This record gives sequence, structure tokens and C-alpha cells, in this order.
Amino acid sequence: MGYKALLVYPEMPPTYWSFRYAMPFIGKRAAFPPLGLLTVAAMLPEDFELTLVDMNASPLTPEAVSEADLVLTSSMIVQRESLAEVIRLCRSCGTPVVAGGPYPTGCHERIEGVAHFVLDEAEVTLPAFLADFREGRAAPLYSDAAKPDLASTPTPRFDLIRMGDYAAMALQFSRGCPHDCEFCDIVELFGHRPRTKPPSRFLAEMDGLYATGWRGSLFIVDDNFIGNRRAVKALLREVARWQAERAYPFALFTEATLDLAADEELMALMREAGFNMVFLGIETPVEETLRAVHKAHNLRGDMLEGVRRIQRAGMEVSAGFVLGFDSDPQDIFERQITFIQEAGIPTAMVGLLTALPNTRLYKRLESEGRIAEDSGGNNTHDFQLSYVPKMDAQVLLSGYKRVLSEIYRPRRYFERCLSLLRNLRVHETTERRIGLTELRALLHSLFRQSFSTYAWPYWTFMVRGALLRPRLMAEIVTMAVKGHHFFKMTRRILEVERFKQKIDRLARAFQERASSLSMPDPQARAAELRAYGDRLAARLAREYRRLHKDFRTYAERSLANFQTMVDEFIRSAAAQPAPTAGA
Repeated sequence: MGYKALLVYPEMPPTYWSFRYAMPFIGKRAAFPPLGLLTVAAMLPEDFELTLVDMNASPLTPEAVSEADLVLTSSMIVQRESLAEVIRLCRSCGTPVVAGGPYPTGCHERIEGVAHFVLDEAEVTLPAFLADFREGRAAPLYSDAAKPDLASTPTPRFDLIRMGDYAAMALQFSRGCPHDCEFCDIVELFGHRPRTKPPSRFLAEMDGLYATGWRGSLFIVDDNFIGNRRAVKALLREVARWQAERAYPFALFTEATLDLAADEELMALMREAGFNMVFLGIETPVEETLRAVHKAHNLRGDMLEGVRRIQRAGMEVSAGFVLGFDSDPQDIFERQITFIQEAGIPTAMVGLLTALPNTRLYKRLESEGRIAEDSGGNNTHDFQLSYVPKMDAQVLLSGYKRVLSEIYRPRRYFERCLSLLRNLRVHETTERRIGLTELRALLHSLFRQSFSTYAWPYWTFMVRGALLRPRLMAEIVTMAVKGHHFFKMTRRILEVERFKQKIDRLARAFQERASSLSMPDPQARAAELRAYGDRLAARLAREYRRLHKDFRTYAERSLANFQTMVDEFIRSAAAQPAPTAGA
């Protein structure tokens, strides 16, 4: 008996990470394909008829759900709202949902409507589910902490997606990280001992991707690519030979730690293999904080010089930064801005500290009574704190807004781009070719950004960049296009924050009005408050509609809280007894 299985990847909300507003410049729908689901698809038996829907690239229809015997999903916590919509649709169609991935693995008890949770690593738990499913006795939960040998992981089913929908492809070499950063959930999911694929296995996956006709960017999705240095150096030597034999069809990028800068051999091998960018978790320039959160490996050398050494090795540095640590000094906001500017890091993902479930940070804050609510997983522009910070919350939030406003001011952003161009050493192995995608991006950039509100900083950068490093024209255009995304993101999230502040002001105005009313009749008091509340709500509704539709969700909770507050005051006013005669 065969089965129709629909694999669904929920939609990512608009974030700095999504590059949603850069995709139209290059004619793409999403940054990366859902590698986890493509790998799971390769583990499913041959009698499963597979269809994959990435909701970031195409819509999920009721017809597709109704035709399936089961729906398999994988999601991160930031996708939880979209996952909930997928589950609701599946339930309405009567199709059972199988849920796995990082979000269900960490929070399955908080997710309703799922028929079967297949948690942890699919190489271990999926076979048990499939065996029971065939027998008609599949259990609600499959979980196993075992860490599988990645040599058994199959080649992802890239044939299930439209390659042209994506800006980059993705492969994985390792899982796990040797470090123990307090706020990170990687070790909780994958363990401290980095497990790697044999080089031959990884090269077979590169062969498979190459055979599809893909040429261009390839993201090695490891959370710490250099966690097992001996294994990664052996791999890089093989990848360098593979790339050279095929005239470097892939431009590689990955995630690592800042101590990469101290390993000249490793950086040289990455350059020879064709790596042109690396994302680093820098987090903060404050040494005391790095020690407190167990990230002292960032302190094995001068951090600014470390960034520059990686840039001089031929790799752009993008980086993550965090605000809200307990030991953050009052001047942390200016220090973050200064470090980011001086380091020449155009793609600087700055977020508020978030307490992810099952991390040591979450457990510590929970023991201290400082967990305020579940984290939404979006730490790059979510202004809702999931914990009680040591710093005054309003000071923290105001400072965070200032950091975002400053680093993504067009002039400051393009200054960092020029700084990177000065530091970045060009190598034949990492130099990007100018192809149709790059030409399309250039034409769209010239047309759209030349007439933008930041046209002067844009043209200043384009001209100076071209004169400074003409061989890096592809990188120059990419930086300009990414800037468009960052500027739009920043503008829109700050619009939402201003709207939320207005809700707070009107809430205070309503409370003052309620306190000042001295009408003797309770029903009249309630009617007056209802009319005033309706006027304020109508005013907020008009302004809410002016927000971009992608960002309205970030204001919905504040609107709901406002309406709840109004309703409670009205009920309270109506319930108050009228004064008795002669009182």
C-alpha cells in the first residue's frame, strides 16, 4: 500500500535574516530551501508519494492537504505562528500532522493539534514512527536522545523543490558544538561532541547538487563549522580539489566562531575551498559579559583584529550581537555601535537576549523567577522581552532601538561596506563571477535605489566601491541590495514600535478619563467610557491599517491588550453601585 505524504515548511516572518526585501532584486522567492525536510524526504520509503510545499516560496492549499494521507512538518520557534496555521488547516481537512524539528523538539507540550511528534534527530526517531504508522498504531510521541552517525544521513531530495526559487542552496557537514554558551540551544539539540560526515559522503552530496545544474552560493548550515578542526581540515582539502576540478561552481559560506582568526592554516584551507563569507557569534565587545556567558573563546585575541584577519583572508564577516545580558554596562549601546562600525561588518544582526527553552539561561532565569513569557525565537527585532532584565527594561528597549536606527542608517551602513572592501583580500577561489543573477540585481538596484530616499549615500557607495575594488563588483551590488532589505526592515519595525507607543499613550488617556468621570449613573458612566473607547479604537484601527501588512502581527497583542483594558474599565464602571439618595 502506498501513501501520499505532503511535506510542509511553514512561513518565516519578515526578519533581518529572511532577506525578504532583497529577493525581488534577484528574482528569487526565498533565501534557502528547507534542508531538514529535504533530508527527511530522502529517509521516507519508496512507496511514499512525496510533494513538498515551502510556504516561503509557494502557498499551501486546502486541496494539497486534503489529497495527502499525512502532512510532515519541520519548524523553528520563529515559525510557530505559521505552524499553528498549518495545523489548523490540516485539522479542518482531516489530515494528520507529523511535527518535528527544533521547535517541536524543545516545546512539543505547548503545541496543540499534532497527531504525532517525531522529535530529536530523524535518523533515530523517524524509522520507529514509520514502522508503527504502517501497522496503524503510531504513537503520539517519538523521542530519543541518541546522536546518530552522520554517515547514515542520505543525500537531500533537491528534486522536490524548484531550484530557481532560492538565492542559495544548503548542505550540512556536522552537528553539535564543543562550546557551552549559556544562551545557546545547539548543545541541547545536538550535543557537545561535533559529529561529522565522512568527506566522501559530503562530496557525494556536492556531486548531487552539482548534477541538478545549480551554480552559485552554497550555505554549509553547521552551527559551528569548525567545531571539529581535524575533521574540517580533512574535508576542506577534499572540497578544494573538487572545486578546482570544476572551476569553482559553488561560492561557500558558513557559521563559525571568532577563534577561527587564530588558525592561519584553517583560514587558508577555507579560502582554497572557495569560502567567501562566515557568520560569527561575536555577541558583545564587553569581556566581562563574554566570560559570564561562557563565551571566553572570543577572547583568545583582540576581537577587532580577529575580524580583520578573517577579512584579509578573503572572507566577509557577518556577525550576531546581543543586548540584554545581566552584566551589560550602561554604555553598551554605544559600544556595540562603535565595534560594529570599526569592524566593518555590514551584516550585523543585533538582537535582544532571548531565553530559549531548555537552555542553561532559561533554567537559571526560571530559578530566579525572571521568565516573563515564552520566547518567540525572533531575537533580531522583537521588542517583547521574554525575561526580566537586570537593566531597566525601558532603557534596554530604547537603547536597542537606537542601535538598530544607527547601524542601519544608510550612511553608516555604506561606511561599513567600504571598510569591508578595503580589508577584503581578493582571491581567485573566492572571487564571484558576474552572471545573469548579478546583472539582474545590478539593473534592479540602479532602478530602485537610485530613486530611493537614500539615493545619495547609495550612489556615493557604488562609485567609491567600484573605484576602490572593481574586481568585487558582484559583492558591491550584493551589499547595496542587502542594504535595501535592512533599511526597509528597520523603518517598518520602528513604525510598529511608534504605533505601540501610541497605544500606550491612548491607554493612559483612557484611564485618566475613566478616573475623572463623576457621573452618578453607572450605566451612563459605562456608556460614556464605551463611546470614548470606541473613538480611540477607531483611531488606532486607522493607523494599524497604515502599517505594512507583513508587520501588523507585531502590533496585534498590544491592540488586544488595549481593548481588554477598555472592556474591563467599562464592566467595572457598570458594576459600581449608584449613590443612594441623601448619601
